[in-house]
Order: sequence, then structure tokens, then C-alpha cells
Amino acid sequence: MRLISIVIVNWNGRRFLEKCLGSIETQSFKDFEVVFVDNGSIDDSLDFVRENFSDTIIVKNEENLGFADGNNRGIRVATGDFILTLNNDTELKADFLERLVEAVESSDKDVGMWAPKILSMDDKETIDSVGGLLLYPDGLAKGRGRGELDRGQYDATADENRFIPSACAALYRKEMLNEIGLFDEEFFAYCEDTDLGLRARLQGWKTRSANKAQLYHAYSGTSGRYSPFKAYLVERNRLWVAVKNLPLSMLLLSPAYTFWRYIVQSYGVISGKGAGGRFMEGEGSSALGLLSILVKSYLSVLRGLPGMLRKRRQIQRARKVSTAELRAWFKEETLTAAELVLKD
Repeated sequence: MRLISIVIVNWNGRRFLEKCLGSIETQSFKDFEVVFVDNGSIDDSLDFVRENFSDTIIVKNEENLGFADGNNRGIRVATGDFILTLNNDTELKADFLERLVEAVESSDKDVGMWAPKILSMDDKETIDSVGGLLLYPDGLAKGRGRGELDRGQYDATADENRFIPSACAALYRKEMLNEIGLFDEEFFAYCEDTDLGLRARLQGWKTRSANKAQLYHAYSGTSGRYSPFKAYLVERNRLWVAVKNLPLSMLLLSPAYTFWRYIVQSYGVISGKGAGGRFMEGEGSSALGLLSILVKSYLSVLRGLPGMLRKRRQIQRARKVSTAELRAWFKEETLTAAELVLKD
């Protein structure tokens, strides 16, 4: 096993850095480097890292380039055979990297992604995501088991094949990234890991669960859980995920799934449940505001559609798996609309 490069993108995240970088420093596995990408922070993030974690490789951007572009810039300067993307609002258990290495060493060469067990920073017995993401057929994704009490219910499936990991904490084989490309920088943030994971799976790469590698995450600690900007990006980007990656038969069906999701989401807004209900609790939030976000998202999708269709042609030409195989993955790793939008 050779070097792991840990890439951390930061934007005004000084309050998280002592816990995050400190937990990396205490890892039992030592063959790693840390690439810290700062996206134009105006707090003292950079000074703190320079003064307290002097071995860290720093990439300084003059402005906020987003999660996708920020990670790409870190990956390009990384020297490891494996890339660990890691949110700045995380804390690793001391044996996290050691357990990841064990998962890699027990995997076949066609495994290009590993998904650890992510637990909540607020309640360390609650699951944030185990074994990666579950997908809804219109391109949206959510962490497996999110919000559930961790009773070991997923431990029996440790090291099994999974669909795709969450880039909050995902290990990627550099060889795979060199083949399929990096994160799509037009996404800016959100769903970029869904897109990258689907591209990799379509080209024949696999994902393994690494449940013994565990960390804690302050969910949406940097961006805010229910901000209008996040809602806009998620809705726009999930459409781009679908356009780029879904076979035509699945793409044509996705609007029906989206329509049903909107119905269920409307119930959530009215009843105060799920993300829609929490969004409405925000200051100045309204049903009209949600509608305006939706309109803005679709207009942005249309503006970017020609470029996304060009990317789609490239992805579909490189596809090595059949539509039947992809349908089977969705069937095994799918969410209902209620599971997606009525649970936080």
C-alpha cells in the first residue's frame, strides 16, 4: 500500500479545522499527505493551518471555486495512489486510515471507490451515511441509513459491493480518476459525487463498503442545511446528473419520478416534515420562494444543457455496462420519494 493523499476543501471553516486536522495527525496509519485547498476564506483558516499544521500542502484560491473545482485542484497536486476526499467538518477515528487500507488490500483491482461509515458529529450514535449513497430515479441521492441509530444493522454488510460513495469521505483510486476524469466543475457543489460515481460505475469500476473505517460529520456544517443556495444547486445538479448518466429509457421516465417527488415534497412543506419543512422554518422562507428556486434551477439547466449533452455523448460512448445492469443497481440501491424528502 502506497501513499494516500487527503484532499480537504475549505471555505471559512476555521471553527472545524482543529478537530479535523488534529484527528488526521493522530492516525495510526502514517503513509499519507494532506492537501488543504482554501477557497478564498476571509477568516483565519490559512494562518491557523500554517501555524499549527506545517506539513500540510496548501493550495490557495483567491475566490470560492466550489467543492468540485476545489477538490480537482487538490487532486492535481496530490502524489498519492489513492485520493481521500474529506469534508473540513469531519473528525476521524484514530484507526480510520488503517481500516481503509485494510479494505483496499482486500479488494479486487476493479474496485475504484470505497465508502466508510460516517456518523453524526452531533450525536455520535446516529448514522450520517453507511456504505455510500442511495439514489432516487431522477438523480437525487441520500446517505444510506441517514438519521438512524447505529445499532450495527449495517455491519454485517461491511466490505460488500455498493453503488457509489459520498465525497464527504470517499477513497478513490487515482488510476480510476485518471481514466474517467475528475469532478464536474460546472456543478460547483452538491451531486458532483453522484455524477463522478455514476460515471465510474458506467465504465466498469466498482465500489466497496468500508464500514470499519469510521468518522464523524457535522452535516452541512459549512454551507448550511437548508439554505436557498443549496436547494438551487441540488435541484439543478441532480438534473445534470440524470442528463449525463442515465440511459435514454431511464431518462425519459425520470420526469414522472420527479413529479411524484414534488407532490410528496409539497406535503412535507405543508406538514413541516423533511427538508421542505425545515426550509420553511428559515427566516424569510415561503412557498413562493421555493417555487422561485425551482424556476431558477430549471432555467440554469436549460442554459447548460448543450454542454451537458456533449458530456452525455462522451459518457455513453465509454459505457461498459448494460442498461439492464444499471437498472438492477438502481433497484438494489434506490430510495422512495418519502424516504428521500420526508426524512431529514
